[in-house]
Amino acid sequence: MASVQLCAPAARRGALRGLVARAATVVAPKYTTVKPLADRVLLKTKTAEQKTTGGILLPSTAQSKPQSGEVVSVGEGRTIGDSKVEVGIKVGAQVVYSKYAGMEVELNDSNHLILKEDDIIGILETEDVKDMKPLSDRVLIKVAVAEDKTAGGLLLTNSVQEKPSVGTVVAVGPGYLDEEGKRIPLPVSTGNSVLYSKYAGAEFKGADGTNYIVLRVSDLMAILS
Repeated sequence: MASVQLCAPAARRGALRGLVARAATVVAPKYTTVKPLADRVLLKTKTAEQKTTGGILLPSTAQSKPQSGEVVSVGEGRTIGDSKVEVGIKVGAQVVYSKYAGMEVELNDSNHLILKEDDIIGILETEDVKDMKPLSDRVLIKVAVAEDKTAGGLLLTNSVQEKPSVGTVVAVGPGYLDEEGKRIPLPVSTGNSVLYSKYAGAEFKGADGTNYIVLRVSDLMAILS
């Protein structure tokens, strides 16, 4: 499953083998189950890679922390206006979540994360990010290839190539919820060429090396044609 770097929050590991919360100074006593409330979701996070693709053993400080996991449990949902909105992600789904989101917990000797449904970027059931199904008001975009030459033909190095902010929409989420809890479809469709805010979103690399980005529809600036 695709993953990107994740900076871990400050950790405090207790001697208990049940549930240990690692945010701030919270250390819970020993429990065996965790039931999320409201629109929160409990994930079992993917184990960090301990070796490089070439087989080199990485020290713990150099291991990348994944941003993907499996949904273990979901809350009962939330109320918006007069509508009760259930969590739209099912137990067992493989998902990708936002950087810095949620609270890390250790449950039954495995790493878990409790976070809000809105912090989950998309569902990814394969090993390739191009197959991601974005959630809520998010859009999956295939990034245009950066120019490797200037107009005069001068070859550019990777460090000076202009970062593109144009791409093609690959998939769109189901839409955002309005003040009454109704789902509002997004104003873009698969296949649209779009201009987006340069420093927005979460970047991923596909199995074939193609660059993708997932961002909220509010970070789109224009549809190009």
